[in-house]
Amino acid sequence: MTISPLLHRPRRRPAPAPSRYRDVLALPNVTRLLAGAVIGHLPVAMAPLAILIAVRADGGSLRLAGILAAVYGLAAAIGQPLWGRLLDRHGHRVAIGVTALASTTAFLALAFLSPAGHPAPAAVIAAAAGLCTPPLEAALRVLWPHVVESPQHRRAALALDACAQELVFIGGPLLVLGLDAVTGTVLVLTATAAIGLGGAALFLSAPPTRTWQPAPTRTRWLGPIRVPGLRALAAALFGAGITLGALNVVALAAGERHHAGYLSTMIPAALAVGSLTGGLLFGRRTWPGSPARQLLLIGAGFLLGSLPMLADPAPTLAIAAAVLPGLFLAPLLVTGFHALDVLVPRSTLAEASAWLIACLGLGQAAGTALAGLVPSTAPAGTAAVAAAGAALGLFLLLVTRRHLTLQTPKGVGCESAEPLTGSR
Repeated sequence: MTISPLLHRPRRRPAPAPSRYRDVLALPNVTRLLAGAVIGHLPVAMAPLAILIAVRADGGSLRLAGILAAVYGLAAAIGQPLWGRLLDRHGHRVAIGVTALASTTAFLALAFLSPAGHPAPAAVIAAAAGLCTPPLEAALRVLWPHVVESPQHRRAALALDACAQELVFIGGPLLVLGLDAVTGTVLVLTATAAIGLGGAALFLSAPPTRTWQPAPTRTRWLGPIRVPGLRALAAALFGAGITLGALNVVALAAGERHHAGYLSTMIPAALAVGSLTGGLLFGRRTWPGSPARQLLLIGAGFLLGSLPMLADPAPTLAIAAAVLPGLFLAPLLVTGFHALDVLVPRSTLAEASAWLIACLGLGQAAGTALAGLVPSTAPAGTAAVAAAGAALGLFLLLVTRRHLTLQTPKGVGCESAEPLTGSR
């Protein structure tokens, strides 16, 4: 008797159903955690513009305003790994409570100081406000495995997280401009302080921040940055940050060159809209291939998306072109943060997440500085800095891809490792 060969074929598991964001948002505490993280993170997007407005209103130079805003941004990036380690060791209430109070105090001091008359104290206070930025992104990142159990839903939660941060950078500057028009400069910085404190309080009011306990482990001095895979991801995000920082200068230069001042805000907004769209589409399903392959493909798309700006397109086309790299930005962040689940021990997840956030911010500062050195008469030069940052990120992913071959390290549970390969 002959048995049909069809009987010997292995049964394929059905592909996981696409995650619905409303299912994730319906889970207990998800909405509160997301809202608290978004509101508490608004000062990061509000402060640079608020500082610029405050200095100019006080009669200070544009140079001083730019220096103080840069000091704030650099300090905010540098402080994140420090607070991430504090969070890993002592939990959310200590790390977020202490930093939120310190940052709020610094913003209030800056609001009632004359920055033009006291530039040195203003720089110290701006640095303190940035350095004490609460590690809300890292704090939310370590809670997702405890709040969202399904691997598919966890990926969707990460996408919602990344997209929510885009809303921060769209809404933050608009909020500053609206507050300045209605209330005046002093109240803008005061409102920045109040918003940050309110967001941190809302985040800490969620039950998971009280029930989550740090893992009892000893951390070496270098912490998770010793892990080659984390260094690879951090370096790649530094390159992506260069692109983002340079595109801000591209937008400003394009607005001056085409006598279209709206481009300085519309191009960054289009980039954020692209990232919001790409993140929502990417997070709806589990994609095939290893994380290293996914990161390479997304990095290549990010590079290709940055190239049209080299042609110095007309204003309308420039806005449309800015959407293209944005489509790959949130997927790059989602995949990178998702990979941390099995690249680093769970006891250092907050600090590892903070390193990625810090390197992205440092890259933005470097990209802005490098593009600012290019003469305004060379439009392709600033766009070339943006493209070079994306190329650097892709190159670093390519040469370090073997470190992104994920194996569960000691201290990481198998529930964290499941969703990364796209198949079980």
